[in-house]
Amino acid sequence: MIRSVLITGANAGLGKEAAKQLAAHAEIDMIYLACRNPEKALAAQKELEGETGRSIFKILIMDVSNLHSVRTAVQNLAKPVDALVMNAGGTGGRNFNRLNEQGVTEIFAVNLLGHAVLTEELIKAQKLIKVAMYAGSEAARGVQEMGMKQPEFIDSSVEEFISVCDGSLFGDITDATIPYGPIKYMGAMWMSAMARRYPEVRFITMSPGATTGTEGFNSLSFVKQYVMKTMMKVMLWLGKVHQVETGAQRYLRSLFDTSLVSGTFYASQKGLTGPISDQSKLFNDLANHKYQDNVYLAIKKICRLVKA
Repeated sequence: MIRSVLITGANAGLGKEAAKQLAAHAEIDMIYLACRNPEKALAAQKELEGETGRSIFKILIMDVSNLHSVRTAVQNLAKPVDALVMNAGGTGGRNFNRLNEQGVTEIFAVNLLGHAVLTEELIKAQKLIKVAMYAGSEAARGVQEMGMKQPEFIDSSVEEFISVCDGSLFGDITDATIPYGPIKYMGAMWMSAMARRYPEVRFITMSPGATTGTEGFNSLSFVKQYVMKTMMKVMLWLGKVHQVETGAQRYLRSLFDTSLVSGTFYASQKGLTGPISDQSKLFNDLANHKYQDNVYLAIKKICRLVKA
């Protein structure tokens, strides 16, 4: 039975909605809202308490793009959690391709590196008990409807994956959607590698699908925000995307549905909404253990360059 959950990026959008839905389960008695902004975290906590009538939400200050903040948050976590929801992410801000102090791009840090370190630190401290869920994306296998090509690699070597981490694979670009798919691909592969290394924990990559009502586009330029949000509204009207409540339901399914296989990447079977399926059936590379291990090793190599 899952009783406690830690959610990153929990002050808005999918993270906040997932916290709200989790509170409807009587057995859940603690939900950690991991947020980088204390004021927004407090506002979310008060709103969730008002909406659910439960005082089970505890703020944990954490910026997943900053490894010192991640490690400090793990140290400040008083008790182990049954489940981890790695929801934080997005397009990495206006300077998504800029290298941070860890030597990786901002978009890679917020979507993957911070979560990889968070998970490893929780396991090392024996503070993660049952389930780890990573928010995947259909972009990891290509999204024709959104103009995102299937990620392509020359040899899927450790070195090539490191070039995704530091952005050198993409060169000087201005479109955050270009690295987003490959990074989410790496996230799913890393989760599969972790599942084989830590069989005592279930590792599920789950895409929330194309979801309206999130802040995923807010760091884009005004013009790109307008285009993307308008397109999402049209696609919602056409039934090709869904609302935030449905996306959060997928998160909860990854925690509670034990029929989902550890190490598997689940997302829309077709398009961006509707029934989910194992994405390796759509993109064979996702089931390749060698590629998974190379992603794992690439992240490990990056982490060794970072001082604890």
